[in-house]
Amino acid sequence: MTSAPVPQAARPRGRGRAAGVLVLLAAASAGAAVPTWLTATGVTALRGTVDVPATGTQVAPAVLGASVVLLATAAAVALVGRVGRWLVAAVTVLSGAVVVGATAAVLADPRAAAVPVVTQETGVGRLVGDVAVTAWPWVAVAVGVVVVLAAGWLVRTSRSWRGPSRRHEAPTAQGGGPVDERGAWDALSRGDDPT
Repeated sequence: MTSAPVPQAARPRGRGRAAGVLVLLAAASAGAAVPTWLTATGVTALRGTVDVPATGTQVAPAVLGASVVLLATAAAVALVGRVGRWLVAAVTVLSGAVVVGATAAVLADPRAAAVPVVTQETGVGRLVGDVAVTAWPWVAVAVGVVVVLAAGWLVRTSRSWRGPSRRHEAPTAQGGGPVDERGAWDALSRGDDPT
């Protein structure tokens, strides 16, 4: 027995998938920022030479900020129309660029990135030896590139989205005009729901 084809109106909008991708990318960028990115060796007056680990959130806080922005774009996907999808894509590209740029700055000069963390930990901004870089900054760069590519995917797939939900729009009266407070009470008195 063959099943009938699914009507176009019953097919999923694709907005949920796009929001899910943005949430995953936000989680990936935040997850890449939490572990240790750098390990520097500093000097303290009491303990002598100590190893000071620096996380991505310490040396590149903009990466975590970009992940929060990506979460906001995931929420916005459900509400945007044709023009809004371009704005979501632009913000997604900027978020990916921030992740890549902030991480590239750390990779370009890990010693300079580690100095504030070592100063906070030891009270002295003196580093001894080289700064060890873990693989996590490279993971963050890869995530940032994927975020930029996802913006192009969003633009392409959003062409098939239906219009946004009208749930958050202001209600209108039966005559087509906006419902004012008095009109809403009159409608309730007649037993109608003005919303």
